[in-house]
Formats: sequence, C-alpha cells, structure tokens
Amino acid sequence: MATLPQITLDFNRQIKLSNDGGSLSSDTGELIFREFDEKIGFSKTIARFLHLKDERHYFIHSNEDLLRQKIYQIIAGYFEDDAADQLTNDPVFTKVVGKDALASQPSLSRFFSRFDAESIAQLNQANQELLDKVHQFRESKALIIDLDSTHADTYGKQESAAYNSHYGTVGFHPLVAFDGIMGDFLKARLRPGNVYTSNGVVDFVKPLIEHYNEKFPETLPFLRGDSGFAVPALYELCEEQSVYYVIRLKSNANLQRLADELHPASTPTDTTKLECYYEESEYQAKSWSKPRKVIIQSVRPAGELFFTHSFFVTNIAAFSPQDIVKAYKKRGTMENYIKEAKNGFGLDKMSSHAFQMNEAKMMLSLLAYNLTNWLRTFCFPEGQQTMQIETIRTRIIKVASKLVKSGRSFYFKLSSSFVYQEFFWAVLRKIQYLQLE
Repeated sequence: MATLPQITLDFNRQIKLSNDGGSLSSDTGELIFREFDEKIGFSKTIARFLHLKDERHYFIHSNEDLLRQKIYQIIAGYFEDDAADQLTNDPVFTKVVGKDALASQPSLSRFFSRFDAESIAQLNQANQELLDKVHQFRESKALIIDLDSTHADTYGKQESAAYNSHYGTVGFHPLVAFDGIMGDFLKARLRPGNVYTSNGVVDFVKPLIEHYNEKFPETLPFLRGDSGFAVPALYELCEEQSVYYVIRLKSNANLQRLADELHPASTPTDTTKLECYYEESEYQAKSWSKPRKVIIQSVRPAGELFFTHSFFVTNIAAFSPQDIVKAYKKRGTMENYIKEAKNGFGLDKMSSHAFQMNEAKMMLSLLAYNLTNWLRTFCFPEGQQTMQIETIRTRIIKVASKLVKSGRSFYFKLSSSFVYQEFFWAVLRKIQYLQLE
C-alpha cells in the first residue's frame, strides 16, 4: 500500500489527512454481492465449467480465485488489473476472495493469457447455465432476444483491431444479445473491427435459439434487430425454429415505391398536425426465397409535404401493424444495456495485444454485469430494480467500514452516518430470504 505523509488542510489547520487508518475498506457492499453469489451458485457454476490449461507448477492463487477477484474488481469499478496492487490487503476483498492477500497485477495479467477458444466457450456455457436457473426461477413465459453490435475502441496494435467506417474509429466490433424484458446479457462475441454488422449472426444466435426451444419449450421466443441484421438466413432460421421476429429493413426503390403508392405526397389538410399511418403488405426481395409480411410506417411531420417511410419484416400475424412497430421500438432499451455494460463494467476495455485475451476480458465483464442485474431484479426494493450500476455503487458498494477481529469472528463496522443504510440492510435481508433452488 502506498503511504502519504500527513497533510494539513489550509482551510482548517486542525484537520490532518493520511491513509494509515488500518483495517478499513471503502467497498463493504462487495460482501452483499458475495452473499448473493453463494445463493445462486454463481462462482461455483463458473468453476464447474471453466478448465484452463494451467502449466504452473507452483501457485498461490488458483484460477477460480483469480476469476472471482477480477469479477469483483469490475463490479466495484476497478477495471484495470493494476488496481489489485492497492487492494492487496483490503479487508473486504480478501474475505470475498477467501485469501489472506489478493493477487497482484502481473498474476491477473498472466491469468488472461491462459484463455483460449475452448475456455471462452466454457464461460459461455457457465453463463447459459446461470441464465437457465434464473429463467426457471422467474417462470418466464417469453424471451425477447435483442441483437445488436457495438464498438470497442483500441489504442495500440491489438490483434484483429481494424478501422470501422460506420463508427469512424479503429477497434473491435462485438456482437451482443440481451434479454429485452429483464436486461440479462445472453451472449457476446468479439469480432474484428472491420466486419459488417450481420457477420456471423446466424451462427451466433442459432445455438441460443435451439437451447431455449429445447430447454424451455413453453417459452415464446421473439427476436428483434435493426437493419444491419436484415439478412434472409436470419429470417429463415427464425421461421425454421418457430421464433417470432421483427427486423427493420433498409429502404430501397421498390419499398419506397410501394409506400408512396399507399401515401403519396399531397397538401395536408391540417398543417399543424403530425400524420402517422401503419400498413402491411406482401413483399419479396430478390434475395428472398419467398414473399414475407412487411410493415410500413409512414410519418409526415406538421407542415411537411412528403412522408418518411420505415419498413419492418416480420412473421407475426396476430398483432396489428401499429403494435408490431411499437414492439420493435421497445428495442431501444437495449442501447441503455450496452451503455451500462461499457461504462459501468468495462465491456469495451480492450487493452491486451492478443485477441482472445480481450475476448476473455469481455466475457468477465458480461458475467459481472449479469451478477449485478440478477441481484437488482431479485433483491432490490419495488420500483428500484432498474437502478444503474453507478447508483448501485453509491448506495450499497462504496460503503466505508472498519474490520474488528474477535475470536473466530470478523466484525465489519459500517459508518454510522451512512446515508443509504436502510436500503443496504433491505437488500441484504432479501438475499438471505431468497430461495432460488
């Protein structure tokens, strides 16, 4: 631990600052996460699936310890490996990991070098096992698979980093899938920066769809995607697997002609009102094997002569065109999930030179996100289950406490002036009453 000399403040010379307070921690809420971890079998499930090829003959920190330490550092907001050097003897982190001292930055960095394609697949399997447990506990009757891609900037010569013309920067182009209802992170795949949005999407989503159809046949799957995923192979997959879908289409001359026939440019009867119409039609692009249902949304802003048209391909027959478009637009919440995963869990922190090391880091961010999401959706008070990670850190993680040892017990004495203590204890009580099995 770095030490500073005692500093006297100028505004009040009686106040002295130093960092030699002893067994103190500013992250007491990590113990709440560890309690929830044990309740749902989070770390145990990952340990059961993950088997790294470890050629070390002597070590102090097992791979399970290192993985848990890294995930809990991410949850607390310490994305960089070198944060471990300051947290080495932190009383909370050492109890969370179950070690007398944390692993150092070099140990964490070497840990990621042991990942390969097989071990990354194992992390995906562990995540799916946990998702299944959560899905069953929630008794979910529907699953909305929201597909999207995002960008992770790079600042060095990382393997497979490339310029992406859409984002106008160099980096990677990950493919992600979220549960559009509960916000769970279903799956992610790191891709080179210059691949197109839909590159590999069928291979990415097919195992996910097949798994839920086999494991939860009573669950109704529904897939949404923007125009980057408007590829016939994805429509065909959904139709083969009995999955409902709504995917936006890019405008083309044929679609535009069809929409203009339905709502041609004309002088509006009331120039102060916005006009919006929803129509459906049969349409077959040249690359499609058969005609499909297309929804056309035509919008004319107040005072305009021309309509702006949006197009959506779907296999949903029971809903009205307006309801189908509304269902698609709710996909916008996914942007918030991606933003939180990146800003709150470091999903886009690609600092390693090797591609697979960066993908392993992305997977740990995914797992940290899911542990947090399950905690808030299961155990947070009514109306607060959508609380963002930065607020969660303020309310229950960044809590000062002092460790007092007595006999065989460890007492963490929380600050008596802790503002959110009622919320803190309410969450802990709900965790301890939780019966997930």
